[in-house]
Amino acid sequence: QVQLVESGGALVQPGGSLRLSCAASGFTFSSTVMRWYRQAPGKERELVAEISSSGTRTSYGDSVKGRFTISRDNGKNTVYLLMNSLKSEDTAVYYCNARVFPNNWGQGTQVTVSN
Repeated sequence: QVQLVESGGALVQPGGSLRLSCAASGFTFSSTVMRWYRQAPGKERELVAEISSSGTRTSYGDSVKGRFTISRDNGKNTVYLLMNSLKSEDTAVYYCNARVFPNNWGQGTQVTVSN
């Protein structure tokens, strides 16, 4: 079955950086578009970034463009999210998702940006 395990979340100061990881299993990862979402308290889940199956095409939400970078390693069935210049408004639980399995979610990883 589809499994997604996110990790790498932490408490970080504004302006800092974090790299999130998502280990995937149960499907053909190398053929699947992957996404990162986030959900802040009291807010809807928001699409943050997407990467094509080959990793050659990426897209980002306006709020993170220029600061976040999505990447993947198909040999390790893992997708990453590098987050730079973090702001307090980036505080959220971050989830990865396979586009072809929109209802399958992992437990998420908490990112808190605060002094």
